[in-house]
Amino acid sequence: MEAAGRGAAYFKRGNSFWFAVIILAFGYYTARNGLVHFSSAAGVGAVRCPHRTLRMEEKKKEGSELAGVYFRRGSPVGMVITAVVLGYFTWVAFWPQSIPYQKLGPLGLFSQYLVDNHLVLIRNGYWLAWLIHVGEAVYAMILCNKKGITNGQARLLWFLQTFLFGVASLSVLLAYKPDRHKKK
Repeated sequence: MEAAGRGAAYFKRGNSFWFAVIILAFGYYTARNGLVHFSSAAGVGAVRCPHRTLRMEEKKKEGSELAGVYFRRGSPVGMVITAVVLGYFTWVAFWPQSIPYQKLGPLGLFSQYLVDNHLVLIRNGYWLAWLIHVGEAVYAMILCNKKGITNGQARLLWFLQTFLFGVASLSVLLAYKPDRHKKK
């Protein structure tokens, strides 16, 4: 029976591992398949459609045909910060016994205090953080609609990126100003 208990604990720990794998695979997929390209000089993004690559400069030339296709990766710094903070938050909320508090300095002491005195609050805060990310992802879909982004693949990428990285992604979408967009 002891082995079954250890297996169940391992499976629970594996959830964080698989979450990290999914996040990294998402970034790899978008970069590898040409869905996101950046010109280092101008910082101009490009999105690849199934038939051709569309650059943002072409959007201005061709008009509203390309208005429905827009995706841009969020700030790498913001994405890394979000992933690290949510990863540490997950660790503190679900596996507090495995954290080396003494090796983390003031962060470790603060985390240990919170775990010892406010574990229920930490877990509720964890789920609240994910609920906020869901809300941000839904708002990203509303913004895609308002800004004329109609391509299904681009909308899915915005949803996933905003769900996983929150404001680091949403800020890029908020800053996007389409040349023309039709209000219904």
